[in-house]
Amino acid sequence: MPDVDLATDWQRSNPDIVVYVPEGGDNNDTDNEHFLVYPAPHSDELIAIWTQSSCEGRGDNHLVIARSDDGDTWSAPTRIAGTSAGGSEKQASWGFLVVSDAGRIYCFFTRELDRFDNSRQGSGGMGCLISDDNGHTWQERADIPVARNQYDHPDPAVPRNWIVWQKPIRDSRGRWLAGWTQCTSNAVLPMPEGWWTQDSRSAFIRFENINEGPDPEDLVISWLPTDCEGLEVPHRFYRDLSMCQEPSVVLLPDGRLFVSMRTMEGHVWYSLTDDDGDTWRDPEVLRLRDDGAPLKHPLSCCPIYPVGDGLYMQLYHNNDGTVGQYSQFCRNWKTNHLNYIRNPMYVSIGAFKPEAHQPIWFALPEVLFDTDDVPVGPKATAEIATYTSVTEHRGRRVLWYPDRKFYLLGRVIRDDWVEGLAGKVVS
Repeated sequence: MPDVDLATDWQRSNPDIVVYVPEGGDNNDTDNEHFLVYPAPHSDELIAIWTQSSCEGRGDNHLVIARSDDGDTWSAPTRIAGTSAGGSEKQASWGFLVVSDAGRIYCFFTRELDRFDNSRQGSGGMGCLISDDNGHTWQERADIPVARNQYDHPDPAVPRNWIVWQKPIRDSRGRWLAGWTQCTSNAVLPMPEGWWTQDSRSAFIRFENINEGPDPEDLVISWLPTDCEGLEVPHRFYRDLSMCQEPSVVLLPDGRLFVSMRTMEGHVWYSLTDDDGDTWRDPEVLRLRDDGAPLKHPLSCCPIYPVGDGLYMQLYHNNDGTVGQYSQFCRNWKTNHLNYIRNPMYVSIGAFKPEAHQPIWFALPEVLFDTDDVPVGPKATAEIATYTSVTEHRGRRVLWYPDRKFYLLGRVIRDDWVEGLAGKVVS
């Protein structure tokens, strides 16, 4: 690994905002990911939540909160759940917030329990914290009951394998909806190789009454789709397995929901629903336009965000899973190929096409972030902009992104830049 100055290498991706640079040492803070930023309900502040640890998969995941009055200067993070530095608490991972219309803030997360299924950080209960003072203090509440299905461990005492990573969005009726990934229990369907061959599906959680600010035990939750156990995409090599993960959802102008998802097939895949997530069209490869070139993408998150009236920003890596000597299609991995093929991050701006089969058509990709393939951190990864979020705050749109799952940064997304790329949408 090349020598880098960790105190300054955050500059490599040309951010506009620096939220967090790890301190290192014994602070278990050198892995920072799932970086979600929200407007606070009772002030003009921003609240950021992310999953922090000493290194991904090391067993010390915890959730932290930071705050900002202006979006530029941020407080030091405060741990709200999970493992403390040097502590023995159970992990808290992949936290996300739902801000109710009543002003109560809910924090849901994957809570590690005494028993786990496929992995400690991806299996557990649906933990819940609430805050009634704008996120300054948090009350821990009982776990939220989670519906089970045929892909869970046959012993109901063994928790589900589930992760939410994107911020929830409002559906056509104003209800909060979150995409999540269910991984099949190894007791039901063993992985042929490593975790990159784990059977999985994209599904959705709809919070029916959360806007009223009820106590967590009174939440009404729908587990979607109603007609199946989740959206499926066949694995490249194991066609009887599905690998369809990390759904990212946007609301279209006509009230339909559009979702983009990561797969092991080499491209972004997408689906649509016209009933707020109850049922979905069979997933398809996402293309620049109907019958156009597919959007190449490895096994990595591929979020989509609204960036204006009928305009969308799709992030993806623009490679099919093979870059030089690294390939996710190698058998029996001797190294984590994803550390090297999740860079650079490209962007395509898309425009809503209501009459098209694929209702968003995209411009050709352009590089958004690049780490120059220089790895940093204990994971030694060169990946960029994996597990991001977007805010609209004080008239400014910001894409918040982890850089190599180490630094947490922000890039202002200007309207003139969006409009310039939108003018290149393939037609």
